[in-house]
Amino acid sequence: MQKMIRAYLSYLEDERNYSQHTVVSYANDLAQYHAFLSANHPDLLDHHDDTDPGVIRAFLGMQLDAGMSRKSILRKLSTLRSFYKFLVRRSAVKRNPALGVVSPKVDKRLPQFIDQESMQAILALPERTTPAGALDAVVLELLYGSGIRRAELIGLNVDDIDHSNRTVKVTGKGNKQRIVPVTSNALQAVAGYLPFRSPAAPSERALLLNRNGERITPSVVQRIVRTYLAGSDGITKRSPHVLRHSFATHLLDNGADIMAVKEMLGHESLSTTQVYTHVTVERLKRIYQQAHPKATT
Repeated sequence: MQKMIRAYLSYLEDERNYSQHTVVSYANDLAQYHAFLSANHPDLLDHHDDTDPGVIRAFLGMQLDAGMSRKSILRKLSTLRSFYKFLVRRSAVKRNPALGVVSPKVDKRLPQFIDQESMQAILALPERTTPAGALDAVVLELLYGSGIRRAELIGLNVDDIDHSNRTVKVTGKGNKQRIVPVTSNALQAVAGYLPFRSPAAPSERALLLNRNGERITPSVVQRIVRTYLAGSDGITKRSPHVLRHSFATHLLDNGADIMAVKEMLGHESLSTTQVYTHVTVERLKRIYQQAHPKATT
């Protein structure tokens, strides 16, 4: 099975263009599954077609008993479905046993976001006349001003920014590209950052560089966002995705068409975007309860 796992991970990286972070997550899931089979069903390591849904249920049940969240278990099931689908296509197995396992129900939590006034205050914090402050400003402005993901931000190249059309070319999941509008403030932040960036590596295509002239890492983006969101009330997470959530919520709050928001976010399914409409409705309910004289009577 190890050989099959290596082939699958190479397929994800080379043919599906999955990010290194995603490939590592899949590898960890499959390593745990392999360890489970080795300990409980060693015969299945070489006889893949004998694997049935009950084996996978037992693996997931063990994870649940160990205290793993239903969301994490759902991800592991998704990994196994994808892995066995790969094996079916390669004629290594005749059927996908993971399809016979019912997905665990996961409580949907509403996305956390920062209100518009607080967001503007956060964007005003970076000291843009210094190299570090200029980089901080670009990171914050692009994440909030275009709603892109952390990996998409890191993957931006200088020529992906179209100043004349006020758009950015984004390479998303599965190497899919989309054109996203961007705020004038974000473009100004980019323009202010470029003079600091150029001396580090003038020939480097990547937009955001570290001091060594290399493309910045996810941990750098995480650190920047966490620093500036440290004083934000009402949120428990201080990650780049909070800025993406804020982008989508603010657009819908101000009357944006949900299909347009879906395209900007790069969502494949409308249902993924519709969670933000629930956020907006819940916010309106709170305002109503606080402001309407008859709301509590």
